[in-house]
Amino acid sequence: MEILLTLYNEILGFLRISQAWEILKTGDYSVFTTYDGIRAFISPIIPLLLIFELILGLIYKKSDTKVYKINFLIYVFNRFIGRFIALGMVVICIGVFQKYAPFQTEMTWYWFIYGYIVWELGHFIHHYLGHKVRLFWCLHSTHHAPENMNLSVNYAHFFLEAPYADTIRTTVCILLGVQPEMLFLIMFIDGSYGAFIHVGENMIKDARFGFLNKIMLTPSHHRVHHARNPLYIDTNYCNLLNIWDRAFKTYQEEQREVAIEYGINRKIDSGNFFDVYFGEFLALAKDIFNAPGLVSKFLYFIMPPGWHHSGEHKTATIVRDGYLENIATQD
Repeated sequence: MEILLTLYNEILGFLRISQAWEILKTGDYSVFTTYDGIRAFISPIIPLLLIFELILGLIYKKSDTKVYKINFLIYVFNRFIGRFIALGMVVICIGVFQKYAPFQTEMTWYWFIYGYIVWELGHFIHHYLGHKVRLFWCLHSTHHAPENMNLSVNYAHFFLEAPYADTIRTTVCILLGVQPEMLFLIMFIDGSYGAFIHVGENMIKDARFGFLNKIMLTPSHHRVHHARNPLYIDTNYCNLLNIWDRAFKTYQEEQREVAIEYGINRKIDSGNFFDVYFGEFLALAKDIFNAPGLVSKFLYFIMPPGWHHSGEHKTATIVRDGYLENIATQD
């Protein structure tokens, strides 16, 4: 009986409907006008859309069940690990760094815009490092391993990636004066939208969203980010605002003539949980073992994926620059 109760609670936890259900039972619907009520109403949307997306895929016979299966196993594994490890890096960073902020924002619309731009900067930094530092890529690669895009990809993360990401994003925001109340609001909005941009073609075929594609990051942009094509690789690091991708020249729109190829460049069995979850760590360990000297061994930790001690590098920057140079030559 206890097992069934645990399973029931886990299902409610996945669907994120517990809080909304409690509000509905009270009959006091005015609570939905508060922040907590709005959050309780919005939180179940992504899990429910995921179920709907999977159903559509089964109906149209376009669902990649392997992707859903592995991402579900990752979700279950992370939930299991989470029972033993609780890392509140957001709270820790606020307590440590807030006193060093030169000023504090207020809960106004113009400070909110400032706060969101600062948050996107923090998000850009952590995401960029996740692609350009080999050790951080080991944490992030699990999210890029699926060879199809759908909402379940949102749950595909190595369990230590969130604490690493939260440390960087929170530190940047707090040091630049974003007050904690505003930070939590921005995190909720950005987290909800960040989940939605993983929506698959089963639900939204063309995810450019018309003119919005020019002024914000759409699911189309994020599909590009998950691509391994030379044109697309390591671009579109931001989540909602594309200001920092444009500033640092990592912005890339989806091209209709270049079909997206999802996944990572390492040869991988994307249907194998252990290869998806731990494969990059094993590949890093192998490179370190084979590297001559302590300096080369250390460099494998901090250099980009594709860096090689022999000088025969195949980093994303080299691959993309070579592709663009070849295209320019042909033109």
